[in-house]
Amino acid sequence: MKKVSCVLVMLITMMMMINGCWCLERTHFPSSFLFGTATSSYQIEGAYLEDNKGLSNWDVFTHISPGEIKDGSNGDTADNHYHLFLEDIELMHSLGVNSYRFSISWVRILPKGRFGEINPEGIAFYNKLIDDLLLKGIEPFVTLHHYDVPQELEDRYGAWLSPQMQDDFGYFADICFEAFGDRVKHWITLNEPNMVAQYGYYSGIWPPSRCSFPAGNCTTGDSKLEPYIAAHNMVLAHATATEIYRKKYQEKQGGKIGIVLHIYWYEPLRDIPVDRVAAQRALGFNAAWFMDPIMYGEYPPEMQQIVGLRLPAFSEEDKRKLANKLDFIGINHYSTLYAKDCLLSPCNYYDDLLKDTFTYGTGEKNGVLIGEPTAMPTFYVVPNSMEKTIMYFKDRYNNTPMFITENGYAQPSSRNIGDMLNDTNRVEYMEGYLTSLVSAMRWIHVCLSILCYRFVN
Repeated sequence: MKKVSCVLVMLITMMMMINGCWCLERTHFPSSFLFGTATSSYQIEGAYLEDNKGLSNWDVFTHISPGEIKDGSNGDTADNHYHLFLEDIELMHSLGVNSYRFSISWVRILPKGRFGEINPEGIAFYNKLIDDLLLKGIEPFVTLHHYDVPQELEDRYGAWLSPQMQDDFGYFADICFEAFGDRVKHWITLNEPNMVAQYGYYSGIWPPSRCSFPAGNCTTGDSKLEPYIAAHNMVLAHATATEIYRKKYQEKQGGKIGIVLHIYWYEPLRDIPVDRVAAQRALGFNAAWFMDPIMYGEYPPEMQQIVGLRLPAFSEEDKRKLANKLDFIGINHYSTLYAKDCLLSPCNYYDDLLKDTFTYGTGEKNGVLIGEPTAMPTFYVVPNSMEKTIMYFKDRYNNTPMFITENGYAQPSSRNIGDMLNDTNRVEYMEGYLTSLVSAMRWIHVCLSILCYRFVN
């Protein structure tokens, strides 16, 4: 039997590189390790009506529902990246990063989805961005869907609530693979689809603002059904895009394709069996909701037991497409919560988790926080959760390569510039999470070495 090739590839996305004394050193990471930055198109590009760009769901949402955004802002101008991208690339280069994860605005390429023409100005913008990144030695990681979809598709058939969205997404992905795939070697189909399903169709605080009482206060929607329908179509949209890439582009372009999930780690609130099960159940409804269908063709048992027939079924054709799986898993991990069982224990509310999880997520135990609080209400500093998250994915998904696609410290925008430059909290955060990451890498390397050893003649 041939020797098994053992490779662990990791990407840690840092919001900035810190000058100062670190307990960690660059030598703790492989020479091929990628340190990068990450953004999304709606949050940084601006230019929302320029060069024939169409309207996205977030363009419309922030104008008709400004109260849903804490400060009433929108992405009309944002960071003006559309005009200042060369300066932004220079800043990245000055920080010494060697990768940049960004998303392509669907409506900048296809203002009306497949119901309109391809926008050459949009193609030209991302061509320039990719070319200039490569000139500076920065590897592009490209996300195809980072929350924003053409409003045209929402108006025509309800976007992610319709199976038609699978074909629309495949059409968009095909155009991007053809236009940029000769230079882009890492593709991400969907960013945090678990958050889109939860916040767009369960609590309704994101577009398309669909929910039902008591999960949220929306004018329309069904929180018991629609999160699962939207998620189902997102899973199959990933499968559609992956099949297109495998059949038409991967061999000649030599790239890889994956998906990115937002992952809280969960610790049992009480050291009792029901809370330990609740923590695993919360992970099942968080991570395995999307990963189990992609890797195994079925929804996780944790969900099937509770949600039952409300979960859409995968046809034989769906399972054939899902068999393409993926090349890597992207993990956005920031924080950890305690999990309390709500199946056998009384709970007053369910925090931000789907009610079907029957888990109460909290950052507090006996009056003590699980970690240092940050500017995000549920983002606590719990560094050892990085290692635990990675090991969970390693064990559940057979050592599929992983990238840490987002991680960082949430900092209050109200701080003055002096406090922000005296950035000790972020330094300590990054040091803690990077140390946990190094620990996971060493453990996986040991496991892989043992695995290789056993399969060598």
